[in-house]
Amino acid sequence: MNTALKITAFTAGLAAVFGTSYGIGHATGGTSPKPSTATHAGHTSAAAPSDPASPDGDDGAVPGGGGHLPGGLQISERGYTLSLSDSYVTAGAPVDLRFRILGADGRPVTAYQPAHGKELHLIVAPRDLSTFQHLHPTRAADGTWRTTAAVPAAGEYRVFADFTPAGASQGLTLGADLHAAGDLRPVPPAETGRTVTVDGYRVTLTGDLVPGRSTRLGLAVAKDGRPVTDLQPYLGAYGHLVALRAGDLAYLHVHPDGETGDAGTEPGPDITFTTTAPSRGGYRLFLDFRHGDVVRTAAFTVTAADGPANASAPATPATPATSSAPSDPSASAPAEHDGDHQH
Repeated sequence: MNTALKITAFTAGLAAVFGTSYGIGHATGGTSPKPSTATHAGHTSAAAPSDPASPDGDDGAVPGGGGHLPGGLQISERGYTLSLSDSYVTAGAPVDLRFRILGADGRPVTAYQPAHGKELHLIVAPRDLSTFQHLHPTRAADGTWRTTAAVPAAGEYRVFADFTPAGASQGLTLGADLHAAGDLRPVPPAETGRTVTVDGYRVTLTGDLVPGRSTRLGLAVAKDGRPVTDLQPYLGAYGHLVALRAGDLAYLHVHPDGETGDAGTEPGPDITFTTTAPSRGGYRLFLDFRHGDVVRTAAFTVTAADGPANASAPATPATPATSSAPSDPSASAPAEHDGDHQH
């Protein structure tokens, strides 16, 4: 996955739907990865016929019948709207982020179907894709969600709410802009090779993104020169992947090929997943994995190009990608203890 990304304005063209599967541990030489199961349904932006229609017809469809937009590009879809309490903040200090999901009737949604152990997953990333936060806010009885987010630098951020309303046949991802005031000094994401390091762990990527074609990617985790074979479940999987497209931050939440605990899924060292890039161009991949009761994130800068394999960045020394974060004390079961983390 890799050449440097040039971050452009939020006017980049939109493309067809991501076809996805979400990263999960799979042993090298083991049973072939299984298709995504119903347990992991819900992270998709395709409209569902049984879901309520938007009053103004905004159902996520691309004008002209060309399919559906990737997730996170719209603040409203299928009758649901992401409403931030305050879209303007000051950079450099933690932000009390509050928001609601409004239904077609304008009222806050208060009932959700949990996915990967949580009712709602919140992603916060700046438009230059230099940092990444995967948060799990708490919901009040009136439908208001609340969490603390880091806003380390001035600029434009994108907030993604990934959820499935109760009774909906499919989940969706809504996105809204967060404006952080301060001294703005944008920089492109760091180039990465096929291996990055984070807290002494080496994560190596194999496979390529090819626009419009399903391809398999693999990520191998090692520490101190040895493969890690005891990855811990995080949100019901051994790996959790989010991909954001440079330019417009189209959101891809990838689903697992298997399940933790099934016969074909091993706790490392390899994490495999399958995905379809919606278009050519640059992407930023954020892989979360849990080991030693700490969730860490490895970030890769990649390019989706036509052909059997996309051009990779030249071999470079391992690049420090992200920092670790403590595990989340709010998780319900010790084996699934996960953390909100900021990178």
